Amino acid sequence: MHATTVSKYRWRVVDIVVASVIGVASGIIFWAWGLAYGPLSAALSATPGFTALLGGGWLFAAVLGGLIIRKPGAAIYTELIAATVSALLGSQWGFGTLISGLVQGLGAEIVFALFLYANWSVFTAVLAGAGAGVAMSINDLVVWYPGVDFGFQVTYVICGVISGAVIGGLMSWFIVRGLARAGALSRFAAGRIS
Repeated sequence: MHATTVSKYRWRVVDIVVASVIGVASGIIFWAWGLAYGPLSAALSATPGFTALLGGGWLFAAVLGGLIIRKPGAAIYTELIAATVSALLGSQWGFGTLISGLVQGLGAEIVFALFLYANWSVFTAVLAGAGAGVAMSINDLVVWYPGVDFGFQVTYVICGVISGAVIGGLMSWFIVRGLARAGALSRFAAGRIS
């Protein structure tokens, strides 16, 4: 492996700090989203599986971190930090929040890895969000909905993928574009947009 490839993947101090800040800020949003989840999910629960449409509110940290840091592990790191902060603030899912964060971050991380951490297009962002949505859906079905019928499972996964793609992926891509235009990402490759 060339030195330039190694340095491309090596985390700098600024990467760790910014990924941590993204994780902490996202964790506060995750916690607040958890408070809103009860009433929102009650409205969606009339149609079995539709509550997964709310999942994207917990998936954006992985995609946002991956798009900004652009290094292996960034998606998992930011999502896990966000989950930890949410759990420490009193998430109603307790320790399960950390497992969810790890699984969801891995879903986005796999997509970035498939593109060799070299493609940061809107397509990749949406796909990473969808990957996090698939991971979230499978985890939720195993942990929270064991034994539900096949129709619920299919609906839940489809809704999770849609939510992850739109909220986790597309929204994160627009946030990165906005931050880059504002000059907030000047120390990162993500700050150089055309």
